[in-house]
Amino acid sequence: MTRTFVVGLDGASWRLLDPWIEDGTLPNLAALREESSWAETRSCLPPVTFPNWKCYSSGKDPGDFGVYWFERVDLDAETIEVMNGGDFDTVELWDYLNDEGQSAGIINMPTMYPPREIDDVVVAGGPDAVEGEYRSIDSGYTHPPGLDDELADRFDYSVHPEPLLSGNDERGAEVDAILDLLEKRFEVAVTLAEERDLEYVHVTLFYLNVLHHFFWDEEPSKRAWQLVDEWIGKLDDMDDTNLVLMSDHGSAPTTTEFYVNEWLAEQGYQARERTVEDVLRPLGLDRENLLRVAKKAGVVDLLAETIPERIQQLIPQREGAKRARKLEAIDLARTQAVASGQGPIYLNDDFDVESVRESLMADLREVKDDEGKLFTGVYKGEEVYDGPYADEAPEIVVDMRPGVHVNDGIGGGEVTTAPDRWAAENTPHGIFLASGPDFEARGQLDGMSILDMAPTLLAAHDCDVPTDMQGEVLPVFDEDRTWDSREPLSLGGTGAAEDSEEVAERLQQLGYME
Repeated sequence: MTRTFVVGLDGASWRLLDPWIEDGTLPNLAALREESSWAETRSCLPPVTFPNWKCYSSGKDPGDFGVYWFERVDLDAETIEVMNGGDFDTVELWDYLNDEGQSAGIINMPTMYPPREIDDVVVAGGPDAVEGEYRSIDSGYTHPPGLDDELADRFDYSVHPEPLLSGNDERGAEVDAILDLLEKRFEVAVTLAEERDLEYVHVTLFYLNVLHHFFWDEEPSKRAWQLVDEWIGKLDDMDDTNLVLMSDHGSAPTTTEFYVNEWLAEQGYQARERTVEDVLRPLGLDRENLLRVAKKAGVVDLLAETIPERIQQLIPQREGAKRARKLEAIDLARTQAVASGQGPIYLNDDFDVESVRESLMADLREVKDDEGKLFTGVYKGEEVYDGPYADEAPEIVVDMRPGVHVNDGIGGGEVTTAPDRWAAENTPHGIFLASGPDFEARGQLDGMSILDMAPTLLAAHDCDVPTDMQGEVLPVFDEDRTWDSREPLSLGGTGAAEDSEEVAERLQQLGYME
């Protein structure tokens, strides 16, 4: 059987790539697209790492597996918890490959930590594989156990770059570390594929999108994509191999930051309490400033190891309180709505939810800046999600206009600002490209959903498609290719949940949960 090699390009969009394809910067990608089937894809909302890597691998939307963003908001319980790979309740496409006797290797995919047991290999990736606020994880991120030691010995492999990129002005060692990491992802994936004779290989370049966020189409991102292009050429030359390129979502240059919780407070949907952030922030004591000083002094690890976590949590972030500290800054008894970043909004059951939702959705549809309305769509949760976890979904979900970054910080004061930390924000418009012996070269396809990828890849491996997958098999095969429906598998152990604060701190340093 022909092997399939899937390259997951976090945050890749044709909007970013087309100019480089046209000017000759990415010759291998340009040639591959000319001889393939390709499309612009539509992500699940919100268009972000959590949940969309699982949307790809499961063929389901978040209502089917229970994770809607990096955090889970439960206003009834007055809790906000950070999610990790152990919180996704779903079988994935490699489980079906294994069920048909085929082996798979999953390298560096987000949402896979703690690592799941599959046949053959899992190497968990960022951002959820973490050890602490600033330190990289050294072990425990692979199945089978002990493979991490082998990767470290043979490839000097690491899950996260060192030093960690955390600002737009860091264009030296921080960028070089990411490029080195991307190179090693490819080296490990190809080596394991060949040595273990894997029939399905997936490798994710998560830190590619970190470069997009901080630099968009500037030189650091361009250098990374030239590296990717070289590897695309190598992979395309492999015998008996299907090559699939895909992304979890797209990206676009940031034009506006919208502080959604500040807007909710301004509009009377949210009431506030005074917190320690309100005292420290005016003095210039915020995490971004302190991290910058610590990095220059070379004491980041020392501070992370010696300052108690409870003290670290008291230091405010520039954009306001985040995660569970949001609830400390809110008078929940007088609050109707609380938002996460990038789209989800949760309503307080102590109020008339349907009345509040109708009013709030109408108000959100009218929010504007100088370029027009901030949201291309404002939806009820049940209009977007379906499945056994749909009752845990946010009551409202917004679809951001490309270039709008919805920031959930509380206490910063401003509602709408120019771009701050991120030069680019996620969009729902990702990429898909399929080339190789099992795929027909159909050129550009009509718009497709990220949910279509799992059924299509299963069909490419002569596997039937489970009835609980929401996506469809794409028209990328010849007429002789057939498949049928099958009963879904039940989920086995997925690994224990990891410390949510450690996951949260890694996300915060990268800007995902500023």
